[in-house]
Amino acid sequence: MVANKKNIKKEIKITEEEIKFPFINLLGKEIPKEVLKEIPEEAAVFYRFVPIAKKGNLLEVGMVDPSDLKAKEALRFITRRNKIESKIFVISEEDINKVLKQYRTLGGEVKKALKELDKELESDKEVGYKKEKVEDRVSSIVADAPITKIVAVMLKHAVEGRASDIHIEAAKDSLKIRFRVDGILYNSLILPKDVHSSIVSRIKILSNLKIDETRIPQDGRFHTMVGGIKIDFRVSTLPTANGEKVVLRVLDPNVGLKTFPELGLHGYNLKTLESTIKKPFGMILITGPTGSGKTTTLYSILNKLNQEAVNIVSLEDPVEYFIEGINQSQIRPEIDYSFASGLRHILRQDPDIIMVGEIRDEETASLAIHASLTGHILLSTLHTNDASGVVPRLIDLNINSFLLPNALNLSIAQRLVRRLCDKCKEEIEAPPEISEVIEKEIEKLSIERKKEFEWKRPFKIYKKKGCSLCGNKGVKGRIAIYEIIIMTPQLEKIIINKELSDASLKEEALRQGMITMKQDGIYKILQGVVSFEEVIRVVEE
Repeated sequence: MVANKKNIKKEIKITEEEIKFPFINLLGKEIPKEVLKEIPEEAAVFYRFVPIAKKGNLLEVGMVDPSDLKAKEALRFITRRNKIESKIFVISEEDINKVLKQYRTLGGEVKKALKELDKELESDKEVGYKKEKVEDRVSSIVADAPITKIVAVMLKHAVEGRASDIHIEAAKDSLKIRFRVDGILYNSLILPKDVHSSIVSRIKILSNLKIDETRIPQDGRFHTMVGGIKIDFRVSTLPTANGEKVVLRVLDPNVGLKTFPELGLHGYNLKTLESTIKKPFGMILITGPTGSGKTTTLYSILNKLNQEAVNIVSLEDPVEYFIEGINQSQIRPEIDYSFASGLRHILRQDPDIIMVGEIRDEETASLAIHASLTGHILLSTLHTNDASGVVPRLIDLNINSFLLPNALNLSIAQRLVRRLCDKCKEEIEAPPEISEVIEKEIEKLSIERKKEFEWKRPFKIYKKKGCSLCGNKGVKGRIAIYEIIIMTPQLEKIIINKELSDASLKEEALRQGMITMKQDGIYKILQGVVSFEEVIRVVEE
């Protein structure tokens, strides 16, 4: 009983100690580099305290456990040495971990690794290497710590920065690292040209590519753990005049598989897709330019259809995300394993649902049509500008028009737009010229679809601003805008009677109540998801 009383007293003392210090929330707060320098990273990690702000001679410090006497003694030592005062705040474990990440900037970590590399090369000189030997040595230390660390840091920062691609590009006198974030390429790092061959070799080793082959393109894949999550990287090398260019596609499983609403489907579009995928057979084709998120939408549909009672087989180029329960196969044109030849073999595998990465030619189109007519659900992509362009495109691929009404269930067109940052977006009243565009698009909708656009006038829209959470870009992440056209008796009649034209297809789309990509974008503008300028930029490209 005595021991219990002592423990209770100890807990009370700790609580009283913590009450002396105010709690502060660091959500989205970016600590300036000059403030971070006040406390060394090693001390911050070990003692669990970090600098928050500096006001004159006063340093504000966030501490997880202000009752830790050793931590407070270490802080006193640091502030005495720097001849400053300190004020302690209580912060959460989550907040301190976010601040500690700010210490580890991409440039800073790589600079440390480069210094280690310089020391290693200097030691080579001291033991008698000639200049040429030292340059050869750079290429031979692929597995050594400095190069390994540079590559590991680059991958970590790409994942943490939500990059979809990493570009490693050799210039005449330097090596440029660029990250693609939300569809836009940003310069992230400039490295000495000397490390180019070593970094490329390290990536080739990870992806089981030929290190000594620099004359032809190579493709590979590897995975690594980043923040406790298994991340796949798809690798492509390309010979250029200045040396090999490497592009890594970052395949984060948490980003790749999304629900339909997370993709941007809502209202009429969501109901139409959900009802169509319940049909026992037929084609669903997704269209749009490269990089418009078609494959991500296909994966989401597959994930929705993935059940134990069905056999799902996919043909992909390449397999981007591995989904448990789906038989995924990668085509290899170099050994004549193409979409067309693969599709023939898949039909002998007793499939219920087939996904073909892309319909590129007449043979694949013909096989896909016949698969959908013989009791299979078939998902694929096609390159057209809009949803109504699917039927003319299939006819261009020499598909008999009388087959299309029974084979094609649904065609979807999509584009990706950058989402506004939820933390810093700013609501404004839409200017007259923007209100006019919004009103014009709403007026084009059918009476039934207008019900989804019941917003008060004057219209309120949002504009991007920029904060520490979005890297001062004003946008964070992307969402799709869609348009969907379904096979109806009216559309069947247009196809069979060969009355296909832009006018007849647009008239049928309006009769169906189709929401165009621009109108879907307007809906998301009024919801505060995206900016007006972003939607116009994407739909009018």
